Amino acid sequence: MRGTADKTRKKILKAASKLFYENGIRSVGVDLVAETAGVTKRTLYYHFKSKDVLIAAYLEARNEPVLAGLKSAIENANGSPADRVAALFDMLAAGSRAPTWRGCPFARMAAELPAERTHPARQIASDHKHAFEAWLTGWFRAQGVGRSQMLAQQIIVLVDGALTQMLIHDDPGYAKASGMAARSLIDAVGGN
Repeated sequence: MRGTADKTRKKILKAASKLFYENGIRSVGVDLVAETAGVTKRTLYYHFKSKDVLIAAYLEARNEPVLAGLKSAIENANGSPADRVAALFDMLAAGSRAPTWRGCPFARMAAELPAERTHPARQIASDHKHAFEAWLTGWFRAQGVGRSQMLAQQIIVLVDGALTQMLIHDDPGYAKASGMAARSLIDAVGGN
């Protein structure tokens, strides 16, 4: 019985994830999620006590894959720290060209729920952003790059700015421009 419940939960979460990412969390109701998942609304509420809990589960499910992708873009690149961070922005530019790309799900959630400071998904989004910042700080330190924490914060701002501008303008050039700015910041602290 537990296996069936897990399958149903995963099916609901998969449907919600697709719908929330494609259309936004405010515009997607639980009726549509249940219909897309092929379950009743009652079944959906059995697995997720509210839409807010479902939104939080959606972001939680995206957390590790997104972090892994960001880290991988840097870890698998060659060259100096500046080259490797620039590769992150190249990856973001390439990803934005996919027809299914809709930007950062964490930033979009915060934009859709700006007044809901206690929403459970806000903490997940905050934790996600802090986790990447902490990882980047440690990575810069391991590379011998000075001012690691400040530099990590600056790179995070460039990443989120690039993602936002690419979403607004449908132009991957913003990631390229941010990558150039990141290179300048890293070079300024002697990390080339």
